[in-house]
Amino acid sequence: MNARFPKLAIATASLATFGLVWGGITASSSSDQNAPSLFTSQAHAAEKATIIPAPRVNSAEKGKRAVAIFAGGCFWGVEGVFEHTKGVISAVSGYHGGSKRSASYKLVSAGLTNHAEVVRVVYDPSVVSYGQLMRVFFSVVADPTMLNAQGPDRGKHYRSALVPTNNVQAKAARAYLAQLGKGKFWKRPIVTKIEPYKAFYPAETYHQDFMQKNPRQGYIVRWDKPKVANLKRHFPKQYRTKPVS
Repeated sequence: MNARFPKLAIATASLATFGLVWGGITASSSSDQNAPSLFTSQAHAAEKATIIPAPRVNSAEKGKRAVAIFAGGCFWGVEGVFEHTKGVISAVSGYHGGSKRSASYKLVSAGLTNHAEVVRVVYDPSVVSYGQLMRVFFSVVADPTMLNAQGPDRGKHYRSALVPTNNVQAKAARAYLAQLGKGKFWKRPIVTKIEPYKAFYPAETYHQDFMQKNPRQGYIVRWDKPKVANLKRHFPKQYRTKPVS
């Protein structure tokens, strides 16, 4: 997307994404219906959920407010899911991993920085734990087996990562990734990393609450709304109808 013309760029990106998905589907159908392409299978996977067990290691945190950061591909969908999760106070799209100077969508999306697209989640630990947030994240938001990619998006800035903001979260994150790796819930190995917290930089205003403001936008409908639907279906006790903003 072009940061100078976000609406036009977003529409263009949506058409491009649709073309790629449709192209992958038609190519698979014409060549071998029994052997779909990797891209097509990943496209279809965006509508599915992999329900995994809860973490064995308790991630209890004290107080009424805690902060966690998640990198799971395009931040629109990550933000959208957490905004519909009970106990979440706010979810803000932004950048993490690079410098303040390079924290702009134009540079990040061009792959010119060390940033990942992330979402900073503020939550009430008495309502939802960090462990529960991780379970939601890996069940309905991100595919932890995709390296530097999620859904139709490619690039290091679309990597999946957990960014703990305290020692309790760090211990829980290490234990959960180890637990999931041994459980073999995915066909491919887990490549999600735990990244040390550096600094969070909020994304541009037009990215914030994007799903709420653009519910009919093509990318949202194809890739992100299914994630929220899976949250509602598989985690009904943690789903909230009205999203936070």
